[in-house]
Amino acid sequence: HVQLVESGGGSVQAGGSLTLSCASAGYTISTYYRVFCMGWFRQAPGKGREGVAGIDSDGTIKYADSVKGRFTISKDNAKNTLYLQMNSLKPEDTALYYCAADATCYTNELKLAAKVSKRDFGYWGQGTQVTVS
Repeated sequence: HVQLVESGGGSVQAGGSLTLSCASAGYTISTYYRVFCMGWFRQAPGKGREGVAGIDSDGTIKYADSVKGRFTISKDNAKNTLYLQMNSLKPEDTALYYCAADATCYTNELKLAAKVSKRDFGYWGQGTQVTVS
């Protein structure tokens, strides 16, 4: 059983910053966290869920073009925790942000990009709201 719990969302003014966290629990992910692919996704009202960033077990990272240079994804294997540092926030970043994990993870940049693009993750959190005004 895998549990993902996001935190750190809130309301900020445009140009501000937030850091999201995703804590993982459960035997499988706790034991093999290092080899999991992890990702952040978001869903704005009336829109589909889109990939924001992904990181594989080798530390390869992919970002959506819309967040490149502003968002930073990182993974603390010792704490089984995923982070998303968000700077220079814009109103269009307003969305429900989800953390996701998947045990099928190849250390390949193209495969990571496809995984994020197709939302090919087996485990999902409940989401944390980010509102930028």
